[in-house]
Amino acid sequence: MTQNALWYETEKCFIAGTWRPTLANETLAVENPSTGEEICRIARGRGADINAAVAAAQAARDGDWGALPAFERGRLLSNMGRIVLEHVDALATIEAADVGKPLKQARADALALARYLEFYGGAADKVMGETIPYLDGYTVYTLREPHGVTGHIVPWNYPMQIIGRSVGAALAMGNACVLKPAEEACLTALAFAEMASEAGLPAGAINVVPGLGEEAGATLSAHPGIQHLSFTGSVATGQMIQSAAAQNVIPVTLELGGKSPQVVFDDADLDAALPFLVNAGIQNAGQTCSASSRILVQRGAYQKVCEMMAERYRSLIVGPALADHDIGPLISARQKEIVSGFVNAADPARILARAKLADDLPTGGHYFAPVLYGGVDPDDPLAQAEIFGPVQAIIPFETEAEAIAIANGTAYGLVASVWSRDGGRQMRLARALHAGQIFLNNYGAGGGVELPFGGVGKSGHGREKGFEALYGFSVLKTVAARHG
Repeated sequence: MTQNALWYETEKCFIAGTWRPTLANETLAVENPSTGEEICRIARGRGADINAAVAAAQAARDGDWGALPAFERGRLLSNMGRIVLEHVDALATIEAADVGKPLKQARADALALARYLEFYGGAADKVMGETIPYLDGYTVYTLREPHGVTGHIVPWNYPMQIIGRSVGAALAMGNACVLKPAEEACLTALAFAEMASEAGLPAGAINVVPGLGEEAGATLSAHPGIQHLSFTGSVATGQMIQSAAAQNVIPVTLELGGKSPQVVFDDADLDAALPFLVNAGIQNAGQTCSASSRILVQRGAYQKVCEMMAERYRSLIVGPALADHDIGPLISARQKEIVSGFVNAADPARILARAKLADDLPTGGHYFAPVLYGGVDPDDPLAQAEIFGPVQAIIPFETEAEAIAIANGTAYGLVASVWSRDGGRQMRLARALHAGQIFLNNYGAGGGVELPFGGVGKSGHGREKGFEALYGFSVLKTVAARHG
């Protein structure tokens, strides 16, 4: 992919409905993880550019965008969804080159973005208040109103999906948004701005300022003109963002790390489980907050699961994103160094299998062959740390109680799944496991635009997706009318 393949600006910010250079007129290079080559350059937004974007968003809230009835906002979002569908192939190609994920996965992300916009377009006028029985002579009711201007800091691993579930929900509620995409991969975020303009969103409803986290991101996090912040990323950065937002006493939605388990019992349908056990760990080269990096297996099924997963691993191929193999490169040389560090420190005798690297890989790409470990101790770093790479650890257990203790034995709690034919066991574990989403005999539910998503513990707080996201992007107001 080259600069000529893009139909929108990259070296500018999108503020108040127009493309404009940063006030300092600076840019950053964008690297293709598959080749190490420069794709194009993006704007290096700084604090002054964030200030301009927040002012534009507030003007939109006070003007045309804020005046729109909910059903009109919904129509505009639905129109954006239609435009995304018209550009699915182009968006997939851009995302594959920018993030490094295989083309088929990038295409699924583009379709998910369209689905988010369709869902929130349809939901925009269906967020209701309620009436509350109270004293004689009173009528009491509640209203859900937008926060005002919301800030959105999205990571590099799933730009389209996270923009859809975060910005889409905020816009549906009538907020005006300032989006700071990750500097490592923000080309589809800029495309989102262009498509919003094409769809007819009023100027300032969505503003996009690329830049470094310590510059543009830090300013957005601490900005007094922001009424709500949404962040997806690492625990350490989430802590800094929440601390900055606390100075302005505003709510923050944090979707942070994970060390998500799949718990496989002796009575599980192993053939049905296998694709989920592997794919949930290697998708996007394991660079997924909800990746299933721990596989807990009861002793009676342990050997069989190890054999099945190892066989599948040995068939996986890692290669350039546009070649559309099973797995693409890691996002950067730094991320490859981090993942390799965990593997180099682990016991090599516990390796059950590794994936294959494709022939004739570009020398500048950040390729890493996924690794499957067996017999891992629950306290091992492989079972405790979020590696954020394609590394999975199989952990044996004996009893249901032991499985629960191991599954809950990390600082995280984002996603978990249970594989068993025993309905009672399914219900017991669904209640006992500490995670924001529990899947029974599946994992991930195909993206689940409608399904509330978020974590407990160091996986964060607040919920995205579904109607819960709309509630999070609104303020509840109670009106008590005395009339008799």
